[in-house]
Amino acid sequence: MPTDASPSLALQWALLALLSLACLHPAVSPALALGIGVVLGLAGLNPEPKRVSKAASWLLKACVVGLGFGLSLGVVLRAGASGVAVTAVSIAGTLALGLLVGRLLRVETDASALVSGGTAVCGGSAIAALGPAIGASGEAMGVALACVFVLNGVALYVFPPIGHLLNLSQPQFAMWAALAIHDTSSVVGAAAAYGTEALAQATVLKLTRALWIVPLVLAAAAWHRRRLAARAVSGADAVPDAPAAKPALPWFIGLFVLASAARAALPSGAGVFDVLNAAARRGLVVSLLLIGAGLTRATLAKVGVRPLVQAVVVWVVVACATLAWVVMEVA
Repeated sequence: MPTDASPSLALQWALLALLSLACLHPAVSPALALGIGVVLGLAGLNPEPKRVSKAASWLLKACVVGLGFGLSLGVVLRAGASGVAVTAVSIAGTLALGLLVGRLLRVETDASALVSGGTAVCGGSAIAALGPAIGASGEAMGVALACVFVLNGVALYVFPPIGHLLNLSQPQFAMWAALAIHDTSSVVGAAAAYGTEALAQATVLKLTRALWIVPLVLAAAAWHRRRLAARAVSGADAVPDAPAAKPALPWFIGLFVLASAARAALPSGAGVFDVLNAAARRGLVVSLLLIGAGLTRATLAKVGVRPLVQAVVVWVVVACATLAWVVMEVA
């Protein structure tokens, strides 16, 4: 906390710290933690949204690594392999649908591409990687991030009740959440609220989906270069070029796999691994509180009508299509 903080700011930090500690208690569910965070954010009680958001991101990634200690590497590899084909089809279909809807709604090209990519792969992480690759403006990235963030919050509340209403099994819910929810945080949060088995499987499947950031960014960078070349040939005004983002495996996915490998290689350490896994589960609840606190009125103000309509339409279609597939195919 800054040393020059005003009393009100200090009180906001103290409130956030107390609520974070409260979220460590087993009685606080992921949905409740998110709800409390959203109330804080919309009430203007988030002391420093940027710092809190950064802390939430780091905590979430650390907790995902901790979840790896609860899964043997063999389980991770089997679950990941089983979801590769359907993940690829889902991503390709979502990208095509998103770009089509964006064009029909006349959404600005970069914003449309970012919303489509974020919906197809992994929400904010995909948008952050795609933005520099296509030379997107800060405004386009902000709009896309805001759209995805709002829908992530909705998913946390909507998916578990729908799953229970349709009597989805834990594997079915895990597959649906991993394919239809944007960010890792919301996938993990929704799955945690549904059950332990759903949490384990959804985490692996979601991380498998997140790996598609690499080919997506490479393809987007190539598309951006062709777009610039075409504009130069046609004599159109030059578009400021931006260095393409260097696609790389997100570090927390690699550490998640290493944690799973440690679980498989050191069975004598099961007690320690179980403690780390349990700590990660509670840490996820705290991260959801911090993520919810990031939904401020300023964030909502950035969401334009057309990009939001695009994001909602694509997300609803994808969620319904994947739910139908899961009900028919996943045992």
